Amino acid sequence: MTLTTLKGRHALVTGGGRGIGRAIAASLVKAGATVTIVGRSPASLEQVIVEGEAHAAAIADVTDAPAVQRAVRESVGRYGPVDLMIANAGAASSAPFMKSGPEVFRQMLDVNLLGVTNMAQAVLGSMTERGFGRIVAVASTAGLKGYPYVSAYCAAKHAVIGLIRALALEKAKTGVTINAVCPGFTDTDLVTESLDRIMAKTNRTRDEALGELVKHNPQGRLIDPSEIADAVLWLCGEGARSVTGQAIVVAGGEI
Repeated sequence: MTLTTLKGRHALVTGGGRGIGRAIAASLVKAGATVTIVGRSPASLEQVIVEGEAHAAAIADVTDAPAVQRAVRESVGRYGPVDLMIANAGAASSAPFMKSGPEVFRQMLDVNLLGVTNMAQAVLGSMTERGFGRIVAVASTAGLKGYPYVSAYCAAKHAVIGLIRALALEKAKTGVTINAVCPGFTDTDLVTESLDRIMAKTNRTRDEALGELVKHNPQGRLIDPSEIADAVLWLCGEGARSVTGQAIVVAGGEI
């Protein structure tokens, strides 16, 4: 893929202020796209722009549908219709199932499922009318298999995969492709927080806690955010125009 492949495309990336979202935004910029990042923290988003890894930002909580609609309108007003929408924003919660009340499940569904739904509903109409669009949801291997102590998160990510597969069929003849990328444990600040929780609960060392996470990956390592960004970049390109309704796993052979 050349650096000019996505020239002239307007991309929207949620959760673009850090981690996987920031890596995706940076890759899209390098590929020639004009990138708007969406998030809740103005300071984090501004830092990404200052460092040249995005062009503009829009402030919105992806669980708030009216705020998402405003953010999209603002972005369209600045750079034109959204061609590429990367629904990356998400959150994880860890607890035994019997200690996971309805509020935990609602929170996981709100962020991980409705966050994707709200963004898709904000851009799909225009994409369909113009006969072109790429929607990529950053899901998880937790959308394809189970893990203990994250039942609410797994349920929400499984729901994202179901949504993607249904929407892809609904829009198959419109020129819009809709896919998911499913990373395994990735080297981000969220995983750092997970390591801290494991250490606090089990008295393990950091190396022991890391070993607990990477044991799921046959390659025995964390995924680098740039690897996920590369998969997203391919799905956004012309060469993936026949790829839709897929859950692309980036997890070292785990699935």
